[in-house]
Amino acid sequence: MDDPRAQRLFGDKLVAPGDLAASPFRVDRDRIVASPFFARLAGVTQVISPGGAGLLVHNRMTHSLKVAQVARAIAERVDQGLADKLGGCDPDVVEAAALAHDLGHPPFGHLGERVLDRVARQRLKLRDGFEGNAQSYRIVTSTEIRGQATIGLNLTNAVRAAILKYPWTRRGEARLLDPAPRGAAPPPDDPDGGSIKFGAYSTEAADMRAARSPFAGRVADWQQTVEASVMDTADDIAYAIHDLEDVHRVGVLQQGAVATELMAWQRWGTGTDLNRAGGAIESLRRQLHRKDGWMADDEAFAAAVELVRAELVDGLLARPFDGSLEAEAQVAAFSATWTRRLVESVETIADPAIRSGHVQLATAQWHEVQILKFVQNRFVLARPDLALHQRGQGRLVASLVEALMAWLIDPDEEERIPSRLRDLVELAEAELPDGTPERMDRARGRAVVDFVAGLTDNQAVGLMQALSGKSRQLWTDAFVL
Repeated sequence: MDDPRAQRLFGDKLVAPGDLAASPFRVDRDRIVASPFFARLAGVTQVISPGGAGLLVHNRMTHSLKVAQVARAIAERVDQGLADKLGGCDPDVVEAAALAHDLGHPPFGHLGERVLDRVARQRLKLRDGFEGNAQSYRIVTSTEIRGQATIGLNLTNAVRAAILKYPWTRRGEARLLDPAPRGAAPPPDDPDGGSIKFGAYSTEAADMRAARSPFAGRVADWQQTVEASVMDTADDIAYAIHDLEDVHRVGVLQQGAVATELMAWQRWGTGTDLNRAGGAIESLRRQLHRKDGWMADDEAFAAAVELVRAELVDGLLARPFDGSLEAEAQVAAFSATWTRRLVESVETIADPAIRSGHVQLATAQWHEVQILKFVQNRFVLARPDLALHQRGQGRLVASLVEALMAWLIDPDEEERIPSRLRDLVELAEAELPDGTPERMDRARGRAVVDFVAGLTDNQAVGLMQALSGKSRQLWTDAFVL
């Protein structure tokens, strides 16, 4: 096939003998779903740890499935004429990208991501650190160990480009083949540390550019492809809506606290004292103007606060979830109504702002999503009781990295290092040029980070117990050592 969007990483046949689908993009979807990286997501926390909440809460796999569902619905609604001029929007591509977008998320959700990044940069001296999106891209593209394909999914250019929510590296590499890029680069979050959010490590920068090369001259260097924009928008919708189901089901989102905050802001508005009730949401309003001035609008913000107060506070949260069929029906109706409202508001934009995408929510719905995400961040993720639990998880991740590094450098244990960890060291070493200072130390560090990021929550706990001598049984979980 001559279509550069459908070309694969290694240029093999678009449909190999073992593939069941005829379309190369459907093949990509099948490869992702059949991979062990996708299966692992069933054991990775989304927001609420499944251990103490039963089977009703989302994990990273169910979240990814819902993102794929929403993404396909959005793809079928975009302006196809405009999308074709920008490089195309195939529903199979956006569905595949949605299924793959969280493959790199480590144990314990975003907490694990922050801890791994800190340890990677400060303890292991890895300039790229760790980032979940970049790790996802590494998983689907890192394939060479001594010339043999070992991991990686060999996806088409279109799907790899669609996975890139942040099409740049931590240090700003993003240049396409177009020598005259359109649009300016987003400023780094930290002049010394680079961007907090980025889509590829420097080791995958060349592949990132290759995947995006069919879009050169159509989308700016720093802009998502249309398909990536669809996936990103779907991820925002799923996070804002579906995760609220979990926190309502387990009873950690209290009506009174949310009502007090929203109603206080409605009373005082932009004059709200930041140190009293309503101040947190006023801080959000000001932050949106600073970071997202291209979309922030005070009238839309006020309308969004009112809608969320009416439909979430006075609606879904008015009655505690009791597990009844009626309660389940109420949750389902809330989720379906809001998802449909947001999906149907999506617009296709020819020349978006640098911090946005070609596919985006309408102004009103964009603000509604910001308020819904605020409710979850403020009244769930910032809870002191959750912080106590997370501190333990964070210490576990950091300790696990230290224990594995000690194992790797123990001369008496060289022959007993887990096979997969040894393979990852070889991969990381091959990525570094000869003569690189502290080459082996960095290769070991990246390998340990890759290894830990590939664990489920329970595997991380079990492995740490085994390494610390607290477990009476050998660690024989599904992740094969």
